[in-house]
Amino acid sequence: MLFRQLFDYDTWTYSYLIADEATGDAALVDSVLEQVDRDVRLIQELGLKLRYCLETHVHADHITGAGKVRERTGCKTLVPDNARVDCADGFIKDGEVIHVGSIPIQAIATLGHTDSHMAFLVNGTHLLTGDSLFIRGCGRTDFQSGDAGAMYDAVTQRLFTLPDTTLVYPGHDYRGHTVSTIGEEKRFNPRFVGRDRQQFIEFMANLNLPDPKKIMEAVPANQQCGMVATAV
Repeated sequence: MLFRQLFDYDTWTYSYLIADEATGDAALVDSVLEQVDRDVRLIQELGLKLRYCLETHVHADHITGAGKVRERTGCKTLVPDNARVDCADGFIKDGEVIHVGSIPIQAIATLGHTDSHMAFLVNGTHLLTGDSLFIRGCGRTDFQSGDAGAMYDAVTQRLFTLPDTTLVYPGHDYRGHTVSTIGEEKRFNPRFVGRDRQQFIEFMANLNLPDPKKIMEAVPANQQCGMVATAV
């Protein structure tokens, strides 16, 4: 399996390129509009055929490059079930598995950051957690129909029940981390260790974080696959 972690320095966002090296079939997860040229160039250099652009959720902190990537590669754009994104080519449901070549990508509903969030388990070993679980943290739950209780349930009952060796690749990192494991996050993630569900809800309700700087433009743009005049 070819697996690449790509970073956008302006929004601290990770995108992921996954491909079957035998067939060249590939998927790009959580693309960033400003990085479309970089990502398409990499796909072309590696001789890959991009089949899918996947989104873990409707982002509030950056604009997706999915629409532009679809224009340039002919891929399909897939978003989580119940996401309000009419321009997507399809919706992916909890438990559904898509393939790039022989590599399975399984959707795992991880609601809480938004009301239509998915994690993706790639090849049974690499977990793309989006904004549900960060390395030593987690995404916020105070907008876009966020629900701290739902996030606690998703992380503790769905993600933390995966094998401890499962590699954790988050949607963002603000401390310089690139990868962790489920076992490591179960032991050291301060958002969850030592907190029950109610304590987690109360903690998340008192974070008092400022809004993401791109929230006013990012959400409506992402509901149009990033294809808006101001989003260039």
